[in-house]
Amino acid sequence: MDKLSPQQRHSKAAIKKEQSDASISSAEREQARRSANMAAIHSKDTKPEMVVRRGLWSRGFRYRLNHKRLPGHPDLVLRKYRTCIFVNGCFWHGHGVALPQMSDGRSQMEDIENSTCCKIPKTNREFWVAKIRRNKERDREEQRKLAQMGWHCITVWECELTPKKREETLESIAFTLNHIWLQDWGCKTEDARRKMWPQQEEDPQMPMAAEE
Repeated sequence: MDKLSPQQRHSKAAIKKEQSDASISSAEREQARRSANMAAIHSKDTKPEMVVRRGLWSRGFRYRLNHKRLPGHPDLVLRKYRTCIFVNGCFWHGHGVALPQMSDGRSQMEDIENSTCCKIPKTNREFWVAKIRRNKERDREEQRKLAQMGWHCITVWECELTPKKREETLESIAFTLNHIWLQDWGCKTEDARRKMWPQQEEDPQMPMAAEE
C-alpha cells in the first residue's frame, strides 16, 4: 500500500472539503447565514432602545431599565408617570400584523403577508409565522396585566426611530408622558379636594342664596 506524503494528504482533504461544500445547497447556506444573523441579535441595549433612552434623558425624563418585577420586563419604566415603554423590533414583534380573528375569514399567514414592516423569510415560513404570532399574543397579555396593575403602556417601533422620524417620535412620547402626568395629577387633586371639602346635602328648608 502506497503511503501518501503530508502534502498529498492535505491536498486530498482539501478536495473532499470542496466537494462537501459544493454539495450544500444555496438554501442551506442562506438558512445558516440567517441563523447566524438572528443569533447575533441582542434583546437588551439594542440601537433603537438606546435612541429612546438618550432622547428621553435629554428631555428630563428619568427611568429604570428592564424592571424584573413587572410583567414583560419593560425596557423603560417611569414610575412618576406610571408608564412602561416597550421598544420593539418590527420583525420579532410583528409590526403591522393583526392577531387573526377567525370570524373575519383571514388567516395569520394573510395578515403577515399584508404587513409592510414585518418581512417573513421565504424559508421555513410556517415556523416564523407561528413564532411571531406567539410573540404578539405574549405582548398583548403582558400589557393587559400591566393595565390591570394601573400602568400605562407605550409601544415604540423600530421603524419609528429612523433618523428622519426619531425626533418626531421622541416628541410624541414626551407629549404623551406629560399628558399622562397632568391627567393623573388632576385626578389626585380632585380626590384631595373632595376629601377636604365634602359636598353637603342641601336642606330644602334653607333659603337659596342669591346669585351675585
